[in-house]
Amino acid sequence: MKLSRPVSWFLLAFGVWSWFIWITFAKNLWKDGSGLAFDDAGDPTAYFWVHLALAVTSFLLGTAIGVIGFRGVRALHKPATGTPAKTSTPAP
Repeated sequence: MKLSRPVSWFLLAFGVWSWFIWITFAKNLWKDGSGLAFDDAGDPTAYFWVHLALAVTSFLLGTAIGVIGFRGVRALHKPATGTPAKTSTPAP
């Protein structure tokens, strides 16, 4: 299956966006000082674990989607396989 150019670029952009958003989210979650992510003793709360699981899952899915997009973009630049090679035929 060959992806169209716009779909390939969209998937690749989505993967890059996921890297940016979810890594930033995880960093902010780790540094949370509001008391939601860590209790008074400094231990992670259920909020922390749930949101970390969401971030990791979304990051992994975004990475997989980005890889599909990258392969689609790369396939657009390769010559089609299975086409017969041009051969010169002698003139009669």
